[in-house]
Amino acid sequence: MKPAPFSYARARSLPEALAMLGADAQSLPLAGGQSLAPMLNLRMTICESLVDIGAIAELLVASETNDHVTIGAAVTHAMIEDGSVPDPAHGMMRRAAQKIAYRAIRCHGTIGGSVAMADPAADWPCILLALDAIALVAGASGERRVPLDRLLVGTYETSLQQGEIIRAFEIPKLPPDARATTCKINRKTGAFADSIVTAVHNGQKSRVVLGAAGPRARILENASMSMAKNINGAALDQAISTDIAGMLPEDDAYLKHLHATNVKRAINEVMTP
Repeated sequence: MKPAPFSYARARSLPEALAMLGADAQSLPLAGGQSLAPMLNLRMTICESLVDIGAIAELLVASETNDHVTIGAAVTHAMIEDGSVPDPAHGMMRRAAQKIAYRAIRCHGTIGGSVAMADPAADWPCILLALDAIALVAGASGERRVPLDRLLVGTYETSLQQGEIIRAFEIPKLPPDARATTCKINRKTGAFADSIVTAVHNGQKSRVVLGAAGPRARILENASMSMAKNINGAALDQAISTDIAGMLPEDDAYLKHLHATNVKRAINEVMTP
């Protein structure tokens, strides 16, 4: 199948991209295209114009301060995998990037595109939510800061408005003694996750996030609290089950067991020295 006809333009700067996107209500930004191109081919989505933002220098910049790392939205998975940008999570982001799809896809797919597409099974929405990241969203009226929990709305749905694009992500640096991991279960190498969990524990604040369960990645409040208090055994199992039941109310014992096993695995990895 081929996509419906559309026009194509490559933006040379962020202001130019915003102007192009704002001029056409049926326009879409294109970065790596590893998810958008197949969806256009299958006509799962249709647009009148594509604005290529993948080569805009401002979107490829990464920087760091004493407190946080800022990663441009067009930074590719491969750049993170190769250590070309700072990792605020003590190497966890780099390890996670290595497990996204295949190297060819990682060389084109971008961190901003992954979040903007908002696939429930994608890696970066789950990881960035666990790391308490802020999306820096650029639009015609200026830039706004949007926490990941407010940016992610549902399956392929975000709070981005027409004409807005994610410019970068501001990610707090984990303290030196913090531990973080991402555990993923998929049917074969390179496939989207059947379950993905990111767990972060820094002694003061703990967070467990589950993806590929329901329409969007979500913080597991009970599991996070249990990990913070170093609760384990049956009490931890009950906390995890309570969280998952709230995300998957349907009576699917297999999925509940799959996600519960993955959540417990991530928590054990983080809590084991």
